[in-house]
Amino acid sequence: MRMAIVGLMMLGLSACAGAGGEGPATPPATAEGPCRNDGMDGFTGQKASAEVGAALLKASGAKTLRWGGPGMAMTMDFRPDRLTVSYDAAMVITSARCG
Repeated sequence: MRMAIVGLMMLGLSACAGAGGEGPATPPATAEGPCRNDGMDGFTGQKASAEVGAALLKASGAKTLRWGGPGMAMTMDFRPDRLTVSYDAAMVITSARCG
């Protein structure tokens, strides 16, 4: 009985693991300090990629980059050092904003 419970717990935990390969790869953080929204509109309409992500990090000064695709759930917590970039089904950036 205990083994069945442990097995079900392990199965439940494995279901919580994220699916790999969704969205563009997140480049390593290279900037330091709070995020700045200035100039982010220039990235709207570009294809989402690791290279564009690195350019977004550099331009914004954000420490972390979060990609958000169509239908993806995201937390609502505000982080002054994070840039959130949303893209559509065609992997085209629709918005980039701090927080």
